[in-house]
Amino acid sequence: MKKLNFWGAMAIAVALFSCSTVPITGRKQFNVVSDAEINQSAAASYRQLLSDPKTKVVASTADAQRVQRVGNQLATAIQRYLQQNGYANQYNFDWQFTLIQSSEVNAWCMPGGKVAVYSGILPYTKDDAGLATVLGHEIGHAIAHHSAERVSQQYVAQGVGTAIGVGAANSSSATLGIINQLYGVGGSLVLLKYSRNQESEADRLGLTFMAMAGYDPHNAVDFWKRMAASNTSSNTPEFLSTHPADATRIAAIQNAIPEAMKYYHQ
Repeated sequence: MKKLNFWGAMAIAVALFSCSTVPITGRKQFNVVSDAEINQSAAASYRQLLSDPKTKVVASTADAQRVQRVGNQLATAIQRYLQQNGYANQYNFDWQFTLIQSSEVNAWCMPGGKVAVYSGILPYTKDDAGLATVLGHEIGHAIAHHSAERVSQQYVAQGVGTAIGVGAANSSSATLGIINQLYGVGGSLVLLKYSRNQESEADRLGLTFMAMAGYDPHNAVDFWKRMAASNTSSNTPEFLSTHPADATRIAAIQNAIPEAMKYYHQ
């Protein structure tokens, strides 16, 4: 009977909390984690990373300034879109853009707008438009609540009821642990990855976001071609580990450009 009651409560929770919609794509998603909880956990994880003596934060170079400038242009355009389309109350983002000195070819955006760009990816971005491609894609993950989806899936897989109010005192620590795993804080990125469907959605959102910020989405194709050329079986960049930049991905991006161009012309 107790087992039945638990799964009954889980079914009710799913019905109540999973009916969120991704802006622009309109996809319905499963999410049982509150934005406040996951944003708080992400901010704590971000602080932990930046305070780690092993993390080499770059603050005053031209590259660091470029990351800040392009990032803030995207953030401003995205916040304007969210406000104009009734999403503002769903996104309490405290944007922060940080360049980290590392040979790793990677970048990410945590829930709540905490962004890191690793210097190893800059040779591939080459210019502002290339960087906007990367940042737009990574911000797309955050706007689409992909981390919350992954945390929700992990909760269900582990049979944990904390996300629906059962044992809530342990919920934040559990979420923080999953966030750390997802973004590699305190370890390597080996436990959680975004799914290929989430990567495709982030591609689509990223094109639209860079267009909103004044960057021609056609530039994204050149960036992903450069990444595809670097993607060998013996040396796959972390940035491509779950969704290789192959011909299929590039074709999908090219097909999505007309949608993004509507925002570019505006």
